Amino acid sequence: MKSSLHSKVLAGVFSLFALPLAFAGDASQKFAKMDTNGDGQISRSEFLAGANQKFATMDANRDGVITAAELETKKSSTHGDKHRDDMSASSQLKLMDQNADGQVTTAEHNAHVEAVFAKMDTNQDGSLSKDELESGHEMKKKH
Repeated sequence: MKSSLHSKVLAGVFSLFALPLAFAGDASQKFAKMDTNGDGQISRSEFLAGANQKFATMDANRDGVITAAELETKKSSTHGDKHRDDMSASSQLKLMDQNADGQVTTAEHNAHVEAVFAKMDTNQDGSLSKDELESGHEMKKKH
């Protein structure tokens, strides 16, 4: 049960915020864009910076929170009627909404991004290799 919850959280967070350059096209090129210092690894700070960039694009009214309506609008404008996953914006939001107030704050977002990073960092070296990043993406697609 705990593993299932972790997988759902990973899937929801990953699909929402974690990778602003998420594997649409050439994975090597996208990895290189996320690897801003060019060291061949995605550090925690690089991962968080990318996630924060994605959060900012979804926060349409710039109030520091994401609502289901903002998320749905962003998903629709980005993907039309074809979303990358089957989970509704409301369901995705609930995975990160720690206090169940119907919105995700920057703090809630960052806590979830940190959890996703920790889950994906399978060798616990504090950075993500290209393989770890791709494995996390594959895990998201299976759930």
